Amino acid sequence: LKQGTMRLDDEVTVSDDAWRNWNNRGSTMFLRARDTVTVADLLRGIIVLSGNDACVVLAEHMAGSHQTFVEWLNAKAIDLGMNDSHFENANGWPAEGHVMSARDLATLSVHLSRDFPDLYPMFAEREYIYKDFRSNRFNRNPLLGRFPGADGLKTGHTEESGYGLAASAEREGRRLVLVVGGLTSTNERA
Repeated sequence: LKQGTMRLDDEVTVSDDAWRNWNNRGSTMFLRARDTVTVADLLRGIIVLSGNDACVVLAEHMAGSHQTFVEWLNAKAIDLGMNDSHFENANGWPAEGHVMSARDLATLSVHLSRDFPDLYPMFAEREYIYKDFRSNRFNRNPLLGRFPGADGLKTGHTEESGYGLAASAEREGRRLVLVVGGLTSTNERA
């Protein structure tokens, strides 16, 4: 987006492969094979809905294939100084060798807020509805709307790592980032 090779209103077609592999697998945006969806919708599907399917569809669009995107992702992690992370997929789904440290997640969080101030407000969106799928529509970040200045960032959950949160808040020009993981429930995360 920054380089201008992709725009928020670009339309992306959901590949049969992405649908087959990620349809209803974990959190989803409920994309269907051959749906046409904008980059902005995919970003909201990733950020607000935690859509594993949206991550893969956007990765394929950006890199031509999911695997090529994962290679780019690992290279970018090194560029950002994320030395304790290695990615096997675009969405964080558990896989052998797929790891990310809390420190690296905090590093990524800081970069997102600094490098993409025009897109960062998406992380504070509390609700997003894609094509009337109302069953998965709320941002799971427990701080949004409850903590002054909270404006992001992302929740996560897998059986392997438990419940996690990368949170951010800004007050009086100062941004703080908090990363917690390994929690046992959404209540504990809150």
